[in-house]
Parts: sequence; C-alpha cells; structure tokens
Amino acid sequence: MSNTTQRIIVGCIMAAIAAGLAILEYFGIPAVRYMGIIVVLAMIVEYILCLRKASGDVIQKNWMAFGGFLVLLFVMLAAINVVGARPWIVLLMLMIICAADIGAWFFGRMIGGDKMWERLSAGKTWSGQIAGIICGTFAGVMYGLLGADTFMPQLMWIGISVSLLSQYGDLTASAIKRKLGIKDFGKILAGHGGVLDRFDGWIYALPLIWLVML
Repeated sequence: MSNTTQRIIVGCIMAAIAAGLAILEYFGIPAVRYMGIIVVLAMIVEYILCLRKASGDVIQKNWMAFGGFLVLLFVMLAAINVVGARPWIVLLMLMIICAADIGAWFFGRMIGGDKMWERLSAGKTWSGQIAGIICGTFAGVMYGLLGADTFMPQLMWIGISVSLLSQYGDLTASAIKRKLGIKDFGKILAGHGGVLDRFDGWIYALPLIWLVML
C-alpha cells in the first residue's frame, strides 16, 4: 500500500472520528475537550519517548531547544483544556488548519518556486505558504457564512493568523526533528507519522486562540 493511500485512509478515519465527536457534543457530552486533552497528552508522551532515545550529547547540545519545545506542548495542554470547552472554536481551527495544509501542499507542488527554509523542510515553498494562508482564510470566512449566514471580518483575521502560525508550528517541529536526527516523531498514524507530526500545526495556533479567549 502506497504512502499516499495510507494517508488518505488515515485521514478518512480521523474525519469519521471528528464527526463522531460532533454527534456526542450534540447530545451534551464534552467529547471534543476530552479528545483534545488525549491528543495533546499523546503528543507529549511521543516527544518524551523521542528524547529518551536521543544520545546524551545531542540532548546536552540542544537542551534549550528541546526544553522550550516541551514547554510549548504543556502550554498546548492548558490551552486545549479551555478552548476545548467551546467545540465550535476547535472546529473552526480544524477547518482553517486543514485548508491551510492542503492549500500549501497542493499549490506549493503545482507552482513551486523558492524554498522557505530548505534546511528544515525541503518541500515547503513561499508559494505554498501564501496559498495556505489564502485557503485557510477562505475556510474561516466560509465557516461564518455557512454557520451564521453573515460575513464576520474577525474570522478573516483569525484565518490569516491561524494559517500562518500553523505553518510555523510545522517548521518548528521539523527543526526539533532535525536536531534529534529523526524523520517522524512516531509511526502510530500510517502515512502521517506520529500524533505530534499530524498536529504540529496546533503548536502556536492553539495558545493564540486561548490568549484571545482570555
């Protein structure tokens, strides 16, 4: 089975899980919050396991970067505990980040051009980043139009911010992986890597939404 096929199958499974969470929320069960906490805890465990496998020299040389990244993950844990209580916000973030990821991947390959930061991630281009921001912002605006039947300017700014931060969350995770000398943080999600590989776009975006809510 090809890597692309595996990605599609796992993506469909995750979409089905998201739909199931929405149904549970409809019946008054705070499933989004609980699942969000489980996902972030899985990210933390996955990262700690990777650190344990790294050599002492690598840890000593990059301890500030590794420690700072771990702090970010714990900030995410605190953020999802609050943001998860409002599932419609989590759904909005999910739509924006997915649209930004797909847009960056598709148009980045189609248009090509200069690399953003080839040393960290060879596949990311400036054209892909711009396309990702446009697609993510469009998803945010459409969320307001379909949900409230009105144009909400604030969703446009949220779309831009979340789309941009999701891509830099991805780059940050890539930098940590490069320092650890690994390709993926885990293998639990076939075709995607680990949980942290799949949800690295939330690293900065989720705390931002938390800050806005506060």
